[in-house]
Amino acid sequence: MTTPQPSNVTQLLHAWTDGDRAVFDRLMPLVYDELRRLARRHLRRERPGHTLTTTALVHEAYLNLIDQNRVQWQNRAHFFGIAAQCMRRILLMHARKRSTAKRGGGQARLPLDDVVVISNERAEALLALDEALTRLEAVDARLAQIVEYRYFGGLTIEETAAVLGISKATVKRDFRTARAWLHRELTTEA
Repeated sequence: MTTPQPSNVTQLLHAWTDGDRAVFDRLMPLVYDELRRLARRHLRRERPGHTLTTTALVHEAYLNLIDQNRVQWQNRAHFFGIAAQCMRRILLMHARKRSTAKRGGGQARLPLDDVVVISNERAEALLALDEALTRLEAVDARLAQIVEYRYFGGLTIEETAAVLGISKATVKRDFRTARAWLHRELTTEA
């Protein structure tokens, strides 16, 4: 299978922005494999045995993407940045459900001596990261966007720069700054 040309995807996104809702059916086959790679990348960071599969995460994101009415799609990288945000929100929703589930959330019962508190650590880490990103967004929205696009979206420095309309050097500098800020926030919380 050949990789679709970014210009083809961008043209379809522009048609979608202009109100042609049917174009989404032509767009999805062109971006589906990349969405699956993005979902796999997200799920690799989750706990083993996560209830969402790669396909389920892609389909959940798909449902969120087709409801996007106010987005002025710029290009392929912008689309994948928004898709990454959708996937992140879906995983956060699942993490929140898991952390608030009462009496083990349907987990198999184990003797107290056998319990190891590892299963919730990743969900808690994801929630802590989300809270820190929210605080970072209040301080500097662009830094938070860069983290979302680079870390969650897997966008390259060049793609992130294109989506945000800034230079590659600015993306590199801001990403270093954001990582340092997040590291400080996450280590002082612990």
